Parts: sequence; structure tokens; C-alpha cells
Amino acid sequence: MTYLRIVVASLFLFMGSMVNTSLVMAESAEPSTQQVVNINTANAETLSAALKGIGLKKAQAIVAHREQYGQFKTLNELTDVKGIGAGTIAKNEAVIAVK
Repeated sequence: MTYLRIVVASLFLFMGSMVNTSLVMAESAEPSTQQVVNINTANAETLSAALKGIGLKKAQAIVAHREQYGQFKTLNELTDVKGIGAGTIAKNEAVIAVK
């Protein structure tokens, strides 16, 4: 009877560790579901939804800057928009396209 308890307890421990391992692996392997957004064609709503640290007001400022000065030629030109710095660009560079 003691042997059976040891086997059952070991089985539960093993299964528990397998579940924890798969949960950790699922959390660390985040699938990239973010869409790339073109800052020269996207509207303010799209920009604010797609970019981290960019609310609707900053997104509207990006669109206004684009309309006043023309299309962005480089990603770093976003720093010309008030309130957008290198840190914001760094957080979003994987999802921003300049086309």
C-alpha cells in the first residue's frame, strides 16, 4: 500500500511539473501578433492602438506633423513631434514602418 502511495504521489508531482513547464514555455514564447503600422499612412486611431506609449493626442500630433511637413523619411524624425522621444521610438521600432 505504501508503494502505491509513493507511485501516485510521484505521478502527481511529475504531472504538476509538466504543467508548470508548459505554462512557463507558453509565457516566454509570446507570438508576435502586433501588426506593423506605416506612420506615413495610418490615421490617429490606428497609431494610438498600435503603438505603446502613444495615446490619441500624440497620435493626432504625429498626423498633424505629417500633414504640415510631409511624410516621415526616417523613424528618428518622429522625435520632431512634441512628446515623442527616443525611448518611445525604441519601444515601438519593431512595429513601425516608414514607407
